[in-house]
Amino acid sequence: MNSTAGFDARGAAGSAPQAARELPGDFAMWMFIFAELTVFALLFAAYALARASHAAAFAAAQAALDHAAGWGETVLLATSGWCVARARRAIAAARAASCARWLLAALALGIGFALLRAADFDADFARGVALDASLFDMFYLALTFFHFMHVLMGLPILAVVGWRARRGRYSAADHAGVETAGAYWHMVDLLWLVLFFLVYVSH
Repeated sequence: MNSTAGFDARGAAGSAPQAARELPGDFAMWMFIFAELTVFALLFAAYALARASHAAAFAAAQAALDHAAGWGETVLLATSGWCVARARRAIAAARAASCARWLLAALALGIGFALLRAADFDADFARGVALDASLFDMFYLALTFFHFMHVLMGLPILAVVGWRARRGRYSAADHAGVETAGAYWHMVDLLWLVLFFLVYVSH
């Protein structure tokens, strides 16, 4: 996708293509990322305000979470993000086969995260966690499930970009697809790290 299509290089509109060229990947994806980060920021702020008003209840609910699963999910997703960074570095060095392998590794780790999170949800529901059970449960499920949906959206993106890299569709001079997928997946990483700190670690 040509992110600068439809813009004139002259005048006030000319600033948009320049901004787009300074961002790796597709400009439309970055607009989506900024919008999603804004939504999550509002949710995180609402969670923090609610926790400040119900500190004891939130602390008790946090203690009941499966922290081992939370740490495992964090390791899986952070490592997946590292693999995506390696893939982007590989394609920039014209190593398409290496890029594809790193993307496959990122995909496998992302699937591992999704499976572990799904099992965590199942365990939560079994012990009575529900949107209407408590204020903490409402925020916990809303935040983690919303993030989970973003992970599920990102997995086919990694799969398609990895397949295209394996087929030699990208080069050192033309790998916007890898950059775009990487930008999205790093957003998913960042959001989970903040979410994990707020929900599992911070008291």
